[in-house]
Amino acid sequence: MAIKDKVIIIMGASSGIGEATAKLLAGKGAKLIIAARRLDRLERIKEEFPEEDILIQQADVTNYEDVNKVVKCAMETYGRIDVLYNNAGIMPTAPIVEGRRDEWKKMLDINIMGVLNGIAAVVPIMAEQKSGHIIATDSVAGHVVYPDSAVYCGTKFAVRAIMEGLRQEQRENNIKSTIISPGAVATELYKTINDKKVSENLHEAQKEWGLVPEDIASAVVFAIDTPDRMVISDMIVRPTTQPV
Repeated sequence: MAIKDKVIIIMGASSGIGEATAKLLAGKGAKLIIAARRLDRLERIKEEFPEEDILIQQADVTNYEDVNKVVKCAMETYGRIDVLYNNAGIMPTAPIVEGRRDEWKKMLDINIMGVLNGIAAVVPIMAEQKSGHIIATDSVAGHVVYPDSAVYCGTKFAVRAIMEGLRQEQRENNIKSTIISPGAVATELYKTINDKKVSENLHEAQKEWGLVPEDIASAVVFAIDTPDRMVISDMIVRPTTQPV
């Protein structure tokens, strides 16, 4: 099925990688349902592509009812879902000794439960269709662990395990499972780090030698635009000069 014929949901579509992916897919004529908490940003994406088939939904990925509402919107409008892209995530980093339990819980809720909420909402539909593709934004941090990011890395290792389990369980239903694992990308993710010095240092590094969101969007679209017989299970996309 060509991209222009596919029904694609993007969770976390209001900025960064999600926004870039939405715009790239809109340019290819996909039928899009884009969701995020910031409705005004979604409206701007839709306004940029007035001729394209784009629905917008306000949703918090930590709230299953919100996520399910997005899925129901897709089904009521198009009668099927071809792709779900779980992109929402945060990255508050700090040494474990600081015991930032509120940050940890928020990361678990968004980075892990957000992905699981999306999976729970669409897998029964895709299993009945005997087709579908679920994609999650993971991270290089889902493959390596480094200081001051243990909990963040833990959430991304969890997503990697969940998505591989999904692949194994649903492969006979022809459901694809893909994780895209970016290295440093110049997005708003640095704003979720509460230590201002660490946040600004990361931001400067991202701008200096990191990737841009469009780089990752192109990887997502490549994974989507594969034949039914083929799945990209895991793609790591790093800046050429990134050491980790």
